[in-house]
Amino acid sequence: MRIALVLALLALPPLAAAQVEASSDYLARMDSDGDGRVGLEEFLDWMSYAFDARDLNRDGVLSADELPGGRGQPITREQHRERLTATFKKQDVNGDGHLSAKELAAPPQ
Repeated sequence: MRIALVLALLALPPLAAAQVEASSDYLARMDSDGDGRVGLEEFLDWMSYAFDARDLNRDGVLSADELPGGRGQPITREQHRERLTATFKKQDVNGDGHLSAKELAAPPQ
């Protein structure tokens, strides 16, 4: 969970540069199918940006030297996505399989 949070935070500088100022802005950017909510695949795709950017050798594993600070336990892209899936399920308070702007704005449980 900690690595997932770190990786999610790594995505913030590019997001900030894109002038994301509110939860509805995040929703609009994450909502690739335009249905007004974020499904699991949309969430995983968006949140995996930082993983993909840090995986310099494109082997699907963040080794210690690819992690922030150059240390930590290696994590595979699959493990990363599993952790993000768990985070998504916690955020999906009403259990409908999608995140609303309100659920996106809530701190992770």
